[in-house]
Amino acid sequence: MKFSVTSRGDDVSNKLQQRIKRYLLDFGLKHDEKEPEMVITVGGDGTLLQAFHDYCDRLEDTAFVGIHTGHLGFYADWVPEEVEKLVIHIAKTPYQIVEYPLLEVVIRQDDAQNSERHLALNECTVKSLGGSLVSSVDIKGEAFEVFRGDGLCISTPSGSTAYNKALGGAILHPSLASIQVAEMASINNRVYRTVGSPLVLPQHHTCLLKPLNDIDIQVTVDHYTLDHRRVKSIQCRVAEEKIRFARFRPFPFWKRVRESFVRE
Repeated sequence: MKFSVTSRGDDVSNKLQQRIKRYLLDFGLKHDEKEPEMVITVGGDGTLLQAFHDYCDRLEDTAFVGIHTGHLGFYADWVPEEVEKLVIHIAKTPYQIVEYPLLEVVIRQDDAQNSERHLALNECTVKSLGGSLVSSVDIKGEAFEVFRGDGLCISTPSGSTAYNKALGGAILHPSLASIQVAEMASINNRVYRTVGSPLVLPQHHTCLLKPLNDIDIQVTVDHYTLDHRRVKSIQCRVAEEKIRFARFRPFPFWKRVRESFVRE
């Protein structure tokens, strides 16, 4: 099997990265950074998020597994003390594949003929660079509302515990093929009105945003901020692709939620 090991870049993670690489080579596995069948990330959720974007063109052929060298993460479920156990699992044990849904974001600009397509593991945010964002919101091809406020966050189920949660969105289990639309400081008064609640859209529904005021828009896809631009429309839906995680033991989602937000 071909593998790659990525690191957050700190001394602890870098040393662990080299150690894992050496162990796996000793077991006869092949190191291949271009076409790995498994990517092991060392650091935290941000490290795995970066690896996802580095290998997003190989999602059908690559499985991910994360080791966290800091706090417990939602994607990285192994700790440094378990490295030997994990290496033996990778080299010797058949593993289960667990797939999580992704967000597809298609951006069309006013002055561009072609569209841009991006995949997000956590979320996409849409904000204005000056003043409020005014945008029509179409759902499944029909007008739903005109949003006025700071912006909108469209998240995946696995990303629902991140920015979406801070905005008051619901936490969704990753087995649900869906996306969630959460508002950022919407304007609601006698003149302007939005639904005021997060929206959970199923796999076959599309959310289309069309900015209505003449402003530059800032779009983020996970940790990437795209160039400031005049945007014609932003289309969001559940992507056909999925991210694949290699599971060697149970990693219950609600246990992770409890340990991250409830447990003292």
